[in-house]
Amino acid sequence: MRTTRELFSLQGKTAIVTGGSRGLGLQMAQALGEQGARLVISARKQDELDEAVAHLAQRGIEAQAIAVDLGQEAQVRPFAEQAVARLGQVDILVNNAGASWGSPAEDHPLDAWDKVMNLNVRSMFLLTQAVGKLSMIPRRYGRIVNISSIAGLAGNAPGTMQTLAYNTSKGAVVNFTRALAAEWGRYGITVNSIAPGFFPSKMTKGVLSTMGEELADAAPLGRLGDDEDLKGAVVLFASDAGKHITGQILAVDGGVSAI
Repeated sequence: MRTTRELFSLQGKTAIVTGGSRGLGLQMAQALGEQGARLVISARKQDELDEAVAHLAQRGIEAQAIAVDLGQEAQVRPFAEQAVARLGQVDILVNNAGASWGSPAEDHPLDAWDKVMNLNVRSMFLLTQAVGKLSMIPRRYGRIVNISSIAGLAGNAPGTMQTLAYNTSKGAVVNFTRALAAEWGRYGITVNSIAPGFFPSKMTKGVLSTMGEELADAAPLGRLGDDEDLKGAVVLFASDAGKHITGQILAVDGGVSAI
């Protein structure tokens, strides 16, 4: 019987973290690396990836970077193939890359709707399918962690955000997680989702600049998420400590979704 330290260890494991150059993606990449995983991180901007790789290297974490726009269908399969080639196999896939758009529903631009849906849902499906077929299904092992949001669990409070496409896309991520968990369990693959609440990030900068204090006060724990709060959740889902957990959505939101 293994100890809890052994169950949470990721020594010898490999992971892809999309959107891993900054913010929540970098936090999760660092958590996986701290537990021993070798990493491939992706983002659109090479300079941000270079900074992230240097940041991880300073902490003794082995990471490689691949610049890719996962919102472009033609780039997804080649990225998956390149990541598998670099890592040898993929044990863990963290689908974190995402986009948002603020607009009243009645005026929401169609191209913005398509941009959000293409990156947040379509590319997640395509990448998961590719990594599954290339590595996880043949090996009968995999840990997939999809980053949804508490925005995918409910609407927005009146007078706050107007993010119809984002909320809709994250709701899709929630049920994608459940449906895929039910289908791929026979391959020894777990599929779970983390649903963050409000964390300081480039995506939330505008909202938090005007409503940050109000949003923190509204949370039962009285604060926003910080640069450690996703670490434990992603390691649980990625490691053998979570090997009997699949199809689950874990809100990491200071209790906001419990209200």
